[in-house]
Amino acid sequence: MTVESVFPRLEALLPHVQKPIQYVGGELNSTVKEWDAADVRWALMYPDAYEVGLPNQGVMILYEVLNEREDVLAERTYSVWPDLEELMRKHDVPQFTVDAHRPVKAFDVFGVSFSTELGYTNLLTALDLAGIPLEAADRTEDDPVVIAGGHAAFNPEPIADFVDCAVLGDGEQAVLQITDVVKAWKAEGRPGGRDELLFRLARTGGVYVPRFYDVHYLADGRIERVVPNRSGVPWRVTKHTVMDLDEWPYPKQPLVPLAETVHERMSVEIFRGCTRGCRFCQAGMITRPVRERSITGIGDMVEKGLKATGFEEVGLLSLSSADHTEIGDIAKGLADRYEEEKIGLSLPSTRVDAFNVDLANELTRNGRRSGLTFAPEGGSERLRKVINKMVSEEDLIRTVATAYGNGWRQVKLYFMCGLPTETDEDVLQIAEMAKKVIAKGREVSGRNDIRCTVSIGGFVPKPHTPFQWAPQLSSADTDARLAKLRDAIRSDKRYGRAIGFRYHDGKPGIVEGLLSRGDRRIGRVIKAVYEDGGRFDGWREHFSYDRWMRAAGALAGTGVDVDWYTTRERGYEEVLPWDHLDSGLDKDWMWEDWQDALDEVELDDCRWTPCFDCGVCPSQSTEIQIGPTGKKLLPLTVVNK
Repeated sequence: MTVESVFPRLEALLPHVQKPIQYVGGELNSTVKEWDAADVRWALMYPDAYEVGLPNQGVMILYEVLNEREDVLAERTYSVWPDLEELMRKHDVPQFTVDAHRPVKAFDVFGVSFSTELGYTNLLTALDLAGIPLEAADRTEDDPVVIAGGHAAFNPEPIADFVDCAVLGDGEQAVLQITDVVKAWKAEGRPGGRDELLFRLARTGGVYVPRFYDVHYLADGRIERVVPNRSGVPWRVTKHTVMDLDEWPYPKQPLVPLAETVHERMSVEIFRGCTRGCRFCQAGMITRPVRERSITGIGDMVEKGLKATGFEEVGLLSLSSADHTEIGDIAKGLADRYEEEKIGLSLPSTRVDAFNVDLANELTRNGRRSGLTFAPEGGSERLRKVINKMVSEEDLIRTVATAYGNGWRQVKLYFMCGLPTETDEDVLQIAEMAKKVIAKGREVSGRNDIRCTVSIGGFVPKPHTPFQWAPQLSSADTDARLAKLRDAIRSDKRYGRAIGFRYHDGKPGIVEGLLSRGDRRIGRVIKAVYEDGGRFDGWREHFSYDRWMRAAGALAGTGVDVDWYTTRERGYEEVLPWDHLDSGLDKDWMWEDWQDALDEVELDDCRWTPCFDCGVCPSQSTEIQIGPTGKKLLPLTVVNK
């Protein structure tokens, strides 16, 4: 049965909200299909505002992969701002897709991609607006299957009450497998109802269905065990890994936003995974093994993407883009090809030890020369050994000297506060480093308009990392430490005005820590925050620490509290909420790496050294995939006007 668009009702509300254009759809390269022509229908959500959600590569890729199949329809939905939410509730307009403005409740599958745990309350808002019961246990055959994905899905336990399933890892093949299961179940007449569909998904071994697992607790609040409660359900759920990126050159037709977004560029993922081994970095750990896209595959994607979009900048994305074995040839080849069109190239923050001025010059040859961003992460040499960020102060000074000496005027340095074993002195050394950067910049450039911005984020221990056992620094201690650093920077009249200082207070980090390492008991806190008006917790102007602490009262009687989840150190023997979810990493290896961190022992990058037995390659039946391929980006002809 055809589902009607809600746009006639929505359109009347749009003159009364900010940025109404974000809700109208019709972007270049978007897709609208006939409802009746599809066997399986997906609503895909990035649980944040349009300006953040539309550029998200994960959702954009899955949207295109699904819509390439004739029997599948996929549309997008994003979080609506509170002004529209209020009007939608008043006028009975449900959560809608931006493509055809169909109600989300009408779809077979509601897939939500979480980059951060702070999007959980936005999920509940969308479910409620859609008319889908918040609790998975209350849903019927008439409700979509709610599936969580993205990095935060590697510990979905805090939202286990609200999602039907979670998928770990790469989504390209996973969504097609799920589609096939849903299609077969529907074609057979929906035997066994919703429960049977979820069981079929769980039985694949790559879809986690929380309702089929029971959690038992010890008297002291720790988890005793997590066990399947139904025969045929696997004890451990494994992540999905796409092994040949050249076989999945998505997005082929990137979406072009109608409204301003956080990234105004076309992006190409040049490789997945990272073996640098930074102990705090969940993204680097859970995306192993390294898989490079070939230089010719990258060139082809850029060529087609630019023709499809008209963007004037290309982002070469990965966790450490300058580590691609052919990054020099890629940058030069693209700069040559698009020199006449003035297509700019950009990399995410560059590792200090991967920067060279030739690469930087190629990246900026056709575009504007903006500031450079480096991430030493730790202020002292000792602390960088703890986190396995093998960058010396000499490396950093030498790199920024090269940059300033070749015409750059602005450098941004990113650090974290609250890292394991950190002291006040470790943090205060950030000020000394920034002063040395300014001094060296003035020396090599002969100018006084040199700038350095120090940006500080709070450390949050994440699942599936060697720091998953670490205690988190309290918000009060974080704020006190950062205040000392601010004073140390500002007190030096020679350099203080040349150093920018940006930091977040410690409170959002505590909430993120509560959610990142939480178990199912945290679900009642999330629900209480939502019911108290919590929305857009990733936005400073909407986040309320007091609201979260009030809601934490829902833990009364459980024997655990916020500190128990955040500032408490875990032991090896403790069952962690995500231990039954397999990222491919060996738990003993992570524990040994945690002990190495405490001993300030560094570990080399296994791309260039013998294997350190993290467990990923055997579990994925693969090996690290790197070049060089021996191919060149050209012979696609250079564009001349």
